Formats: sequence, C-alpha cells, structure tokens
Amino acid sequence: MSQIDSLPPLRSVIDSHGIAAKKNLGQNFLLDLNLTAKIARLAGDLTGCDVLEVGPGPGGLTRGLLAEGARRVLAIEKDARCLPALAEISAAYPDRLDVINGDALEINPLDHLTPPIRICANLPYNIGTELLVRWLTPDIWPPVWSSLTLMFQREVAQRITAAPGSKAYGRLALLAQWRTDARIVLDLPPEAFSPPPKVSSAVVHFTALPAPRFPADAKMLSHVVATAFNQRRKMLRSSLKALSPKIEDHLHAAGIAPTDRAEQIDLERFCALTRSLSGQ
Repeated sequence: MSQIDSLPPLRSVIDSHGIAAKKNLGQNFLLDLNLTAKIARLAGDLTGCDVLEVGPGPGGLTRGLLAEGARRVLAIEKDARCLPALAEISAAYPDRLDVINGDALEINPLDHLTPPIRICANLPYNIGTELLVRWLTPDIWPPVWSSLTLMFQREVAQRITAAPGSKAYGRLALLAQWRTDARIVLDLPPEAFSPPPKVSSAVVHFTALPAPRFPADAKMLSHVVATAFNQRRKMLRSSLKALSPKIEDHLHAAGIAPTDRAEQIDLERFCALTRSLSGQ
C-alpha cells in the first residue's frame, strides 16, 4: 500500500496509541490511506476550503483531506485517546489542522470555520442521522457549507436517495432531496474497516442547491414528514390528525387524498401540505 504522506501507516498509529475502536462511540476505522484519499477527492476541490470532519478517530480521512489540499481541517473528536495521533498529523501539516475534543452534537463548528466550507466525514454510526438532519434544516438557505460527503451504513444511504413508493423512502429522502442533490458515490464492504461492522457502508455526496426545490418551512417540513412516516402503514388522515383538527382540508389543499399513505406522496405535495398547515 502506498503512503499519501510521511506519517506512519494507520495500523501502526492505532497500535502505538492503543486506540481500539469502541462500539459505544460508533467507531469503525478505515485503515487504507489510499481509500481515505479517494473519499477526500469525492468531496470535490478542497483547495481554498475549510473542511469540517466529525469523528476523525486516528486520522485516516483527516490525512486524506489535508493531502488533497484542504486549506484547513476542523476535526471534532469525542474520544480523547485519539488526540495524540491527531496531534502528530497537526505537526506534519503545520497550521492546517485544528482539533476540538468534544461532542459534535454540542459544538457549533461555525465559530471555528471560514467559508467556503465543505463537510466530509466517516460519521460515527450513532450520531450520523441526527447530524445530517441538522445540516439539512438550517433556518437560512443556502447553508454555510457547499457540500457534504458523508459515510453511512448502506441502509441509511439508500434511505437518503430513495424514491417515492419504495420501502426506503421517508424523512431522510425528503429532507435531502428538498435542498440538495444527493447521490451514492462509493460503496464499502465491511472488511474495509477495523473492526469490520456487520453491515456494508456507503458514501453519499450532497451538493447544496441555490434554493429549495419547493418553498416550505424547514422545521415544519421536518416535523410533518417525521409524523407521517412514524406510522407509515396508516392513512395520512390518521397519522397526521394530531397536526390539525382540519387535517383533511389541508390534505385536499395539497392535492393529497386523505386515504393515501406517506410513501405515496412526493416532495412537492409534502411541501404544499407544509405550507397549508403554516397558513401560507
């Protein structure tokens, strides 16, 4: 395996620092530096960009991002065991890597980043979905980031890119496709990781659209689709009745039959329903 920089191979880094992956932190480490560099390239041209990385672990993707020309990487890592390994990377790439030891769900990275910004991460499995929803639903759009390049369990990646009528279609597909172009750009087998997870993984690349495909309030849309798909086997007049005593009127206004089920409804009609419920 060729090296992308002068630092030791990742397995040596993990062994020397005693960084055994922890299941409770959702850790599965990518050891192939050529693969992490490929993921960094899938994020697009990083030259002149700040890059946010969540859950860098021993720094395989971090090294890929820096080697591929990122102006600066902000890495948020909860596991203090990884900090010495990340400090070695920082020393090898002076003034280009900042590390915050903390919980990504509790840190506002915008306080530490300068546009243009890309987000690229092998997200810890236990917080990946929540972070994605936050990044897709800011009050102001376009967002501060131009693209997201994120690794998920393949099942989650399929939910993000699913079409109406499919079993995978739901809240993640609607929120992602409302404001971004989202596509799977790389599949990864379990054996690419240490330790190997029980499922395959995939990298999804999201490109922020200049404006949402249809007008809607982000928080309301997120709430409506979450409510609708929480009871996806029920007719919408039943699953959404808690949203309004006149839910059937709102459904009709959006061109939705009250007897329809959530997986039958496309993005445009969900946005119309959101506007009706908001009185727009």
